[in-house]
Amino acid sequence: MCGHGMAISRETAKKDEWFESRANLAAALITLLGLLARIWTASGIFLNPDEALHFRLANQTSLALAYKASLTAAHPPLLILLLYFWRAVGTSELWLRLPSALAGVVFCWMFYRWLSKAAGNLAGLIGLLFVALLPPIILLAAEVRQYSLMLAFLVSALYFLDEAFAKSSTRRMAAFTLCLYFAMLFHYSAFWFAAALGIYALFRIFTERPSASLVGAWAVSQLGGLTLAAFLYKTHLSKLRADDSTTQLQGLINEYYLHRSFFDRAHDNPLLFFVGHTFGVFQYFFGQLAVGDIMCLLFVAGVALLLRGEGFPESRASSRRLGVFLLLPFAIAGIASLTHVYPYGGTRHIAFLIIPAVAGVSAALARLAAGRWDRGLTIAALIIVACVAFGKPRQPRMNRADQSRRNMANAMDFVRTHVDPSNLIFTDYQSDLILGHYLCRQRPIAFDPAPADYEQFSCEGYRVASTDYKTAWMLWGDNFPREWRRVVQSYGLKPGDTVWIVQMGWGIFLPEDLRKHFAEFRDLPFESFGNNIKIFKMTVGQPMPAATE
Repeated sequence: MCGHGMAISRETAKKDEWFESRANLAAALITLLGLLARIWTASGIFLNPDEALHFRLANQTSLALAYKASLTAAHPPLLILLLYFWRAVGTSELWLRLPSALAGVVFCWMFYRWLSKAAGNLAGLIGLLFVALLPPIILLAAEVRQYSLMLAFLVSALYFLDEAFAKSSTRRMAAFTLCLYFAMLFHYSAFWFAAALGIYALFRIFTERPSASLVGAWAVSQLGGLTLAAFLYKTHLSKLRADDSTTQLQGLINEYYLHRSFFDRAHDNPLLFFVGHTFGVFQYFFGQLAVGDIMCLLFVAGVALLLRGEGFPESRASSRRLGVFLLLPFAIAGIASLTHVYPYGGTRHIAFLIIPAVAGVSAALARLAAGRWDRGLTIAALIIVACVAFGKPRQPRMNRADQSRRNMANAMDFVRTHVDPSNLIFTDYQSDLILGHYLCRQRPIAFDPAPADYEQFSCEGYRVASTDYKTAWMLWGDNFPREWRRVVQSYGLKPGDTVWIVQMGWGIFLPEDLRKHFAEFRDLPFESFGNNIKIFKMTVGQPMPAATE
C-alpha cells in the first residue's frame, strides 16, 4: 500500500512538473484565446450610446476641439484624444473597439506575470483563465470605453512596483510611475487604486527598508501623481457641476442608475452595505449570482490564508504583504461610497477591483487544489463554464442578435427610403448619439441653433431634433405626451405635419408602452429592427393623451 501511494505521489509530482514547465506556453495560448473572444465580442454589432458618445466627442475637426469636447464628459481626456487620432485609419465598430481589445490582452498577460510572481505559477494561470475568459471582463474590453486601458496600465504599474522593490531598481520605479499616470489619465477610478498602491508602497518601505534612491524615486512619483490629480481637478472635475447641471456621462452616476451603489445614511447600515455590495462586486465580475457569492467567500478565505502566512508565496512576509494589498482597494472603494464620493457595487465603475478580486480567488483556489495543477485548472475551467452557461449580463445591455450591425443597416435603409427629408426626426438623447453616428456616416457633426433644451443637427438632407441630456436621456410612455407637446410648440409645427420618432439604444419600449397604456395609441404602427431600434411616425394634431409626470 505504501509503495502504491508513493507511486501515485511520484506520478502526481511528475504531472505537476509537466504543467509548470509549460506554464508560459499555456498562458500565451490562453491570452490568445482571450484576444479572439474579445475580437468576436467586439465585431458585428453597432455602437451603444456610451460608445457613440465617446466617438462623437473625439470626432472633431481639430485636436483642440476634441480636448475641449472631452471636458464635457465625466472621464479624463486620454481616451477621447486617442480616438481622435485612431479614427484617421478607420471608423468601423471593430476598429474603434480595437484599442480596448488589445489593452485587454495586455492586461491579461501582465496580470499573469504579476500574480505568478506574487502568489505562485498555479495561482497566476488560474487568474489568467478568469481575466481572459469571464464574459463580463471580456465585455469591458470589447467596447469603446476606458476600463480596459486603465486596467492594463494599473496592473503594469503594480508589476513594475513589485519588481522595483524586489530588484531595488529605479528604472522599474520609473516604469511604474508612467503606467500609473496613464491609468489616471484614462479613468478617474484609477485614483482609488493609486491610493492603495501608495499605502502598499509605504508598507513595503517601512518593513523592508529599501535604498534611499528607490525611496526617493517613489516619492517623486507620488509628488507627480498629486500634481496630475490637481491639474485634472482644476481643469476638469471642478467644472463639471459649475453650472449646477449634469454633464453627459454624469447621467450614469445619478439617482436613476447607480443610487443603490451609494451609501444612504437614512436607510443603510454601513457594515451591511459594505458586505452586501462586496458580494455584488463578485457577482458582477463572474456574471453569475451564486458563483459570485461563492467566489467572494473564497476571496475572504484566500486573504485570510495569506495574512496568516500560509500558502503562496513561500515567504510568510511576502504572503502577508500580498494579503494586505488585496484588501486595500476594497477598503478604499468602500470608504469612497460610504462618503458618497464614488459608487460601490456590481457595476463596471469598480472595474479596478478586478485585480485584487481575481488575485484573491485564484490564490484560494491554488491552495484548495493543494498545489495540484490539474485539479486547480479543472476547478477554474468549470467555474468559467458555469458562468458562461448560466450567467446573466447586468443592465444596461442589448442582446447580441438585437445589436446586430445588420439591424442598423436595415434601419438606415428604412430612414433613407421612407422618411421624407422635409419631415422632422425627433428622438431622445441616447438615440441621438447612435442615430447621428450612423445617419451622418461617421462624419463630424455640426450642431445647428436649437430651441432651449434641445440639440439639433442636419446631415444627409435630414433634420434631427433630440431632447438634450438634461431633459430626457430616454423617451418612454410616461414622458412622451409631455415631450411631444413641447417639441410641437418649440419647433412651431402645424397640424398635418409629419414627425418621425426614432429610438435606438438600451431599454427602448416607447411604441409598446404607448400601445399598452393609452387608447389613442392602441393601433400605433411601428417598425422594429431587433428589440433596440424602433421607428414610427406621428402627425401633428392627432389625438393625444394628457401629459403625465
